[in-house]
Amino acid sequence: MKNGLFINDPVMIPAKAGMVFLRILLPFILGIITFYDIANPSFVYLIGTIYLVIFSFLILANSYYKRLKIYKFKSWLACLTYLFLFILGAFASILNKQCLSENYFKSKHQDYLRVSVCDEPQLKSGILRFKAKVSKSYSTQKNGSVESISTSGKLMVSIKTDSLNPVQLAYGNELIISPKITSIAAPYNPSEFDYRSWLAAQNIYHQVFLKQHQLVKLNKNSGNPIIAFALALRAKQVQFYRKLLKDDDVFAVASTLILGYRSDLSEETLGIYSKTGTIHALSVSGMHVGLIYMVLNWLLQYLDRNRLLKIGKVALIFILIWFYALLTGFSPSVLRSAIMLSVYIIAKSFNRQSNSYNIISFAAFCLLVYDPFLIWDVGFQLSFLAVLGLIYLQPKIHNWWHPQNKWISKLWSIIAMSLAAQLITFPLSIYYFHQFPIYFLISNLFIMLPIALLMYLGIIILLGKLEFLAPTFEWLIIFTNSGLKWIADLPLASLSAIWINKAELWLLCISLFLFTSALAGFKKRLLICSLGCFMAFQSLLTYDKLKAVHQKKIIVFNLRKNCATAFISSQRAIVFTQLYPDNKAFKYFIQPALDEHKIKEIIYLKGDKDTTIANFRLQDQDVTFYNYRINRYLLSNYDLKTNKAHIENLEGIK
Repeated sequence: MKNGLFINDPVMIPAKAGMVFLRILLPFILGIITFYDIANPSFVYLIGTIYLVIFSFLILANSYYKRLKIYKFKSWLACLTYLFLFILGAFASILNKQCLSENYFKSKHQDYLRVSVCDEPQLKSGILRFKAKVSKSYSTQKNGSVESISTSGKLMVSIKTDSLNPVQLAYGNELIISPKITSIAAPYNPSEFDYRSWLAAQNIYHQVFLKQHQLVKLNKNSGNPIIAFALALRAKQVQFYRKLLKDDDVFAVASTLILGYRSDLSEETLGIYSKTGTIHALSVSGMHVGLIYMVLNWLLQYLDRNRLLKIGKVALIFILIWFYALLTGFSPSVLRSAIMLSVYIIAKSFNRQSNSYNIISFAAFCLLVYDPFLIWDVGFQLSFLAVLGLIYLQPKIHNWWHPQNKWISKLWSIIAMSLAAQLITFPLSIYYFHQFPIYFLISNLFIMLPIALLMYLGIIILLGKLEFLAPTFEWLIIFTNSGLKWIADLPLASLSAIWINKAELWLLCISLFLFTSALAGFKKRLLICSLGCFMAFQSLLTYDKLKAVHQKKIIVFNLRKNCATAFISSQRAIVFTQLYPDNKAFKYFIQPALDEHKIKEIIYLKGDKDTTIANFRLQDQDVTFYNYRINRYLLSNYDLKTNKAHIENLEGIK
C-alpha cells in the first residue's frame, strides 16, 4: 500500500496514476448527490454496512491478488471499486446530515438551549443574524430541577436588537436562548429564492426569532481560537479602511475586494459588477489568491537556484498565502482557493509531470470529505469549473490564433483566458443568476489591470499602514466603478430574465462540452452530436415559449405586510399590488415569477389591502371561473392612454 492506494492492484487505480483522483472524485460526488435527500436515520447503518462489506472484500482481493488469480476479473473488480467510491460518497452524505443524528437538538424536549455563535453576526435593519451551534438543551423536571443533555446541530438565529443598547456578539460567544424553534419554510411564492434549500446545504434546518431580552450572554467563548483571531483581525483591517476611505462605495468595494467583507456593499454597485460579468472580482477567491501567488513567485524566483532554496521559497509562499487567508477571516471562498493553490504549488514544485486535473480533483476531494454538502455551494461549483476551464479550454482557445506581435499575443492570451472561464461557467451562471453579460470580454479586459493594482495597493496599505497612498487607492476604485458603470449602461449590456430548467441545463452543458471537444480534436462526429444536443435544447426552449404564449394564470403572492396578485394572459400581466416595481420586496418575491413566466408587458395597478381585487375575488365560491372572467375583462378593458382599467362594474362580470 502506498499513499492509501493499493499499488499492486491495477483495479484500485483503474487509470493512469496521474488521473487517479479524478477517477476517485466522480463516483464519490455521484454518491453524495444521489443520497443527499435521504431523511431516514436507518440508512446510516445500512449504507455503513454495505461500505464495510465492499471495503473488506477489496482488502482481501488485494491481499490474495495473485493466489486467487483476481487479475482474471479486472473488469468486475473495477466496477466494484467504483461502487465502493459511490457508497463512500453516499455514507459521507448521510453521516454529515446532522438532523439524522440521535443527539439532534430538535429531537429532544427543551426549555432552553445553549448555543455558540459559529460565524460572524450580521446586523441589518435592526436584526442581528448569525448561525449558531447547539451544544446543550435544558429541561425543567417536575421536582423543579433542571436537566441538561448534550445535543448537536445548527440553527439560524435572528435577534431584534434594542436600538438604544444593541447586544454585541462575536464569533464563539456562548448564549442561553429561549427555544421558540420553527422549521425553515419552503418558498411561499413561485420562482422565489429557495432559502430552505440554501440553508439545508449548510446543515441548517431550523430557525429561531428572538427579542434581545430573550437571551443571556455567557462569559465564555467556545469558538476556534484561530478563526476567532482571523475574524478579529479582519474586523480591525475593515475599521482601518473605514477611517481611511470616506466614500461609502469606495470603502465597500475595498473591503470586499481585499478582505472579502461584503456587508456594506450596495445593491447598485453589486448590480453593476453583475451586469458586466465581473462579479468574480468582488468574490475574494481564486483570482485574488492567484494574483498574490504570481507576484510572490516572481519576487522570489532568484531562490530557484538549488533544491534547498526552492523548498524555502515554496514554504514562504505557502505561509504568505495562508496569512492572506487569515487576513480575510478565513472566508470559505478564500479557504477553497488557498487549499487548491497549496496543493498545486507543492505538486508542481516537486513533480513537474504532475497532472493538473489530478491536482484540482485532490483539492475538491479533500474539501468534500470535510463537508460533502459543499457540492451544492454555487461558489464551489463555479470556482472549480473556472479552474477546469483554464486548464482544459484556455490552451485550446489560445491555439486558434498565433499572432506574431508580442503585445497582441499577450492580449490574445488574456482574451482566451476570459473566454475559457466564461464559456465553461455559462450554463450554471444563467441557471442560477438568470442573466448573461454581453460585453463580458470588454469589461474583463478593462478591469484586468485595475483589479491587480487594487489588490497589491490595498494589501500594501494594510500591511505598511501607508495612509498617504489612500487617495491613489480611492481614485483607482472610483475609476474602475465608473468604467464598469459606463459599460453596464450600454444598450443590451446584458440578457436578463433567462430561465432554464434542469433538463435544459444538462442539454446545454453536454452540447457545449461536445462542441469544444469537437473543435479541439477536429472530430466531425462529436460536432454532429453537439449540434443534435443543441437542437434538442433549442426545442425545449421553443416549447417553453409556446407554453408562455398560450398561458392563462392568476398568481396570488404570499407577502407578509403587503398583497399582490398577477393576472397573466399570454405574455401580458396585470399586477395588483401596494408595492412599486423598484421596491425590494417586489424584486425579491414578484419579479422572479413574472420573469419565469416570460412576461413582456406588465401593467401595474395600485391598490390597498382592503380594496384590491386580489382580496375581493377570494370571497367568491367559484374561484377558477371568476378569476378567468376577471382576467379576460381587465385585459380587454385596459386603456393604455389613461393607464387604468374600467373596473366600475366589476361585480357584474360574473
